[in-house]
Amino acid sequence: MLRIRLSRLGATHRPFYRFVVSDSRKRPSATAVDTLGFYDPTKKPAVLKLDVAKAEEWISKGAVPTERVSAFIKRIKKSQKATA
Repeated sequence: MLRIRLSRLGATHRPFYRFVVSDSRKRPSATAVDTLGFYDPTKKPAVLKLDVAKAEEWISKGAVPTERVSAFIKRIKKSQKATA
């Protein structure tokens, strides 16, 4: 099964994450099927870039987002509605 999840990059105490689509049976750091965006919590304010349309396309194909990724998708949709 495919999952949409965060893959941690960066140095010790300097986390940087990518939103990736990967096989749920493999480690998050394994080769990803697709990269959807990134999240950098070390910046003030935190930088979050996620291609929601691409994520929804993968969800329609059967990929399951983790709880954390679902929360980010909801946050982005909410902010897009507020600005529209």
